[in-house]
Amino acid sequence: MTNASVPALPAEFRAQTIATKDAEIHVRVGGRGPAVLLLHGYGETGEMWGPLASVLMADRTVIVPDLRGLGLSSKAATGYDKATQAREDIRVVLEKLGIGRCAIVAHDIGNMVAYAYAAQFPADVEKLAVIDAPLPGIGPWEQILRSPLLWHFNFRGPDAERLVAGRERIYLDRFWNEFSADSKKFGEAARAFYASRYAAPGGMRAGFAQFAAFAQDEVDNKRFAETKLAMPVLALGGENSFGATMAVVMRAAATDVTEGIVPNTGHWIMEENPEATVALVRGFLGK
Repeated sequence: MTNASVPALPAEFRAQTIATKDAEIHVRVGGRGPAVLLLHGYGETGEMWGPLASVLMADRTVIVPDLRGLGLSSKAATGYDKATQAREDIRVVLEKLGIGRCAIVAHDIGNMVAYAYAAQFPADVEKLAVIDAPLPGIGPWEQILRSPLLWHFNFRGPDAERLVAGRERIYLDRFWNEFSADSKKFGEAARAFYASRYAAPGGMRAGFAQFAAFAQDEVDNKRFAETKLAMPVLALGGENSFGATMAVVMRAAATDVTEGIVPNTGHWIMEENPEATVALVRGFLGK
């Protein structure tokens, strides 16, 4: 994916919708071999993983869902806490695809769902790679919350929805601009594509619900962290974003953590430096 292109997974990937307890999860699958699950974050959809999926599919079965309420998945009324998404969405998707043990690679909100999955089903997670976002309640969470850049964590509700209705692109541009090392690398085609997904009926409400669930996520994560993850964990931060703090967070939740930095990037690692991100993740999964 170049800066001028629309985000996309490889053409060989097949799409399907899988019904879970109270949601319908849109998922794409491609490749062959041991399974790897890719979980996207806020401001993007599963298509963000195109550059990585195109490499991993050579010797991995790659599973790419849209999270509950985001992308082409249904806009469920509830269930946006990450423990529920892991248990009722991701677990069911993998079971219905016949996938048992897998590796997981995640970014942003996807980190939180991935951690909740690994904590609840540790025997079924081969390796876990998390990229550039905190975990509610884990490590330096309280200090992270004090950053004025994170005001969006508490921006939600009917009036917030009214404010952004018809202005979804303006709201999302704020993320793509402020959290980039070089906002020009998050191209116009990608912005238009993602904005259209989030502007779909119920899309912004569902996105806000992902953040509104952080209070419950914090409670759940503190309980999960009483037993540290034992599988290998790769903690990647963007050089001009979360940086080494990603490893600080994960060392509070896991015993086998490898620290990594994606150079010349802010938060949007797949747009700003896909080559380095792919190399770091590929190297970790291939060890």
